[in-house]
Amino acid sequence: MAPLIPEIISPEYNYLIALIVGLGFGFALEQAGFSSTRKLVGLFYGYDFTVLKVFFTAGVTAMIGVVTLSHLEMLNTEIIFVNPTFLPSAITGGIIMGAGFIIGGFCPGTSAAAAAIGKLDGWAFIGGATIGIFAFGEFYPLLEDFYLAGNQGPLLFYNVLGIERITFALILMAVAIFAFVATGMIEDKVNKKPVHILSGNWKNKTIAAAIPLAVVLILMITPSRKEFTMEKLEARAASGECKPDLIDADKLAFEIMNNYYQYNVIDVRSAEEYKAFHIATAINIPLDDLHSTAYRKLLNQRIQTNVFYGASPAQAKKACLIARYHGNETSLALNVTAEDFKNTFYGEISIPENPTKSQQTIALFRRRAAEKMKEIEKNLASREKPVQQKVTRVQGGCS
Repeated sequence: MAPLIPEIISPEYNYLIALIVGLGFGFALEQAGFSSTRKLVGLFYGYDFTVLKVFFTAGVTAMIGVVTLSHLEMLNTEIIFVNPTFLPSAITGGIIMGAGFIIGGFCPGTSAAAAAIGKLDGWAFIGGATIGIFAFGEFYPLLEDFYLAGNQGPLLFYNVLGIERITFALILMAVAIFAFVATGMIEDKVNKKPVHILSGNWKNKTIAAAIPLAVVLILMITPSRKEFTMEKLEARAASGECKPDLIDADKLAFEIMNNYYQYNVIDVRSAEEYKAFHIATAINIPLDDLHSTAYRKLLNQRIQTNVFYGASPAQAKKACLIARYHGNETSLALNVTAEDFKNTFYGEISIPENPTKSQQTIALFRRRAAEKMKEIEKNLASREKPVQQKVTRVQGGCS
């Protein structure tokens, strides 16, 4: 089991937390009646849809929590581990598990809940699953090619459909409401009872459906915390209220030549633009990623001065304002573009006829600066080069 909350909860506590969560999960399963094979297989025969209702409710609740916390930037969804999809083995495994569910009446989790309260069929199911696990391990070399075939990577349903995550949440909410109504009608018909889903206290049913729908709709029409912050910063910058400190190209080159270890140069362009050309010692953090919690420590460090540059001075200024918003008051923005910096030092340095002493000095400085920056970049490349802050992904759970 990977860190539950990386860099906040120590890995040593993982098993203790897993035990507490597991006890709570097992208790919830047993209280929902999931230690009964009749209730579990009722889903397949149409007389009891408790399994569908409980798991649909849990899934929708978790989904609303994730999209809400992500909208408020209280949860970084980038660190959530998504199992890669291997289509042939996933389909085969689904068929085997579905058949086992119907025949045995349990899935792995519910069999453990049944075994915990002393049911022999639960223990028998666990014994069969254990034998299957060992058999799979022994025959894995023969099954490996099939098991790893059709690798689709970590797929997310809304990405496959080509829609926004919040839109998918709204669609799933509608599907859940329809499923609850439809399965309630089927359940009553199979059990030869009056269809009660269409009667009773409509007020409570309407409120139960309306509250999660309202939450999702509010999230759709309101800006995220990141969008709100950017609008606020741009408005303050446009009004002249919040002006970042600037540094010119010659000054930055001089500092890199003589004091590069005192500056944290950050390229906020795309990875492709950074790869094509970047200023010596620079690391790459695209502007859209600067708000990520993964870079919060890097932006707020006090040992080096952050210097931002981009495809335009406006990009660099915006990055500087983002760093200031997150608590760093000493960041600088380069007052020229990356292309201008490249042309100034690595392009053809022309000297006019009858140059003044000042013009000669500047031309000589820029030639020397270009050579020195190339030398620094080469030396750093041969040693441990500064890298982007990486995110520790949370793993674990059922797969």
